[in-house]
Amino acid sequence: MKLVSFLPSATEILYELGVGDDVLAVTHECNYPVEAKSKPKVIHSSFDPQKMSSQEIDKKVVELVSSGQDIYILDEQVLKKADPDLIVAQGICEVCSPYTREIDKAVSILGGKPEVLVLDPKNLDDILQNIITVGEKVDRQDKAHDFVLKLQKRISNIRDTSKISRPKVLCIEWLDPLFSAGHWVPQMVDIVGGINGISSTGDKSRKMQIDEITQFDPDIIILMPCGFDVSRTILEYEKLSEDKQWKKIKAVNRGEVYAVNANEYFSKPGPRTVTGLEILAKIIHPDTFRNLQVPKQSIQKIDSE
Repeated sequence: MKLVSFLPSATEILYELGVGDDVLAVTHECNYPVEAKSKPKVIHSSFDPQKMSSQEIDKKVVELVSSGQDIYILDEQVLKKADPDLIVAQGICEVCSPYTREIDKAVSILGGKPEVLVLDPKNLDDILQNIITVGEKVDRQDKAHDFVLKLQKRISNIRDTSKISRPKVLCIEWLDPLFSAGHWVPQMVDIVGGINGISSTGDKSRKMQIDEITQFDPDIIILMPCGFDVSRTILEYEKLSEDKQWKKIKAVNRGEVYAVNANEYFSKPGPRTVTGLEILAKIIHPDTFRNLQVPKQSIQKIDSE
């Protein structure tokens, strides 16, 4: 079966299921596993976010969406050459990855030939079910079930470990303007043994005011801007750290603000979201999970001034 992935987490799933060689084209953001980087790129961003601040990225996206312009550019030549039997895409967010417009255009270019599998996970359970669904589509049902069982075991290890407290936790998905972290993140905080604030499981990420944060007054704040790694997050945090209201928040005062690698472990709803769960466990209950191993450079505590 000839496959094209419009979604980084789908690319990861396909490789985990042993059909990476059948993936003939991916997006510009498909960087895991490393083999995916060498695949032809069927999708590109219409602008370069690496050269822009959080505020500039937000303004650009709002401008493109409101004017009906493309956030993502479809490479017709790469698509036609791949000539896929199946395109795996997403229905979560028109900003995060190629969405309805790109899918419809691709199907039209290929004369309606390819089957399209749209993944739309709202929580951790849905993410695991996506693996099963993809496995069924590519005839790797047994491998998908075995893989999900291993992931469920890791989740259960976190959930079933007794915790001595339940701190209030706020996860932030964008820093300028401030956005709450929704979808699967609130459930992850709950599994780890924290009290999630402002958003609920399945909610879309939304713009929030700093007053909402001061009212919730979290014990721990975790910064996970969509698509950013730790170093980029810390760079973007500098402006927020100077805000007078921000400085009054309990977590900020106590030095309990953390940056995580959102691009690898939180923004993309794939198998490594379970690694994200383990990262949250290390942050929220460091003593309880002191022996839990997580990837290097996946967390950094931000020193309070």
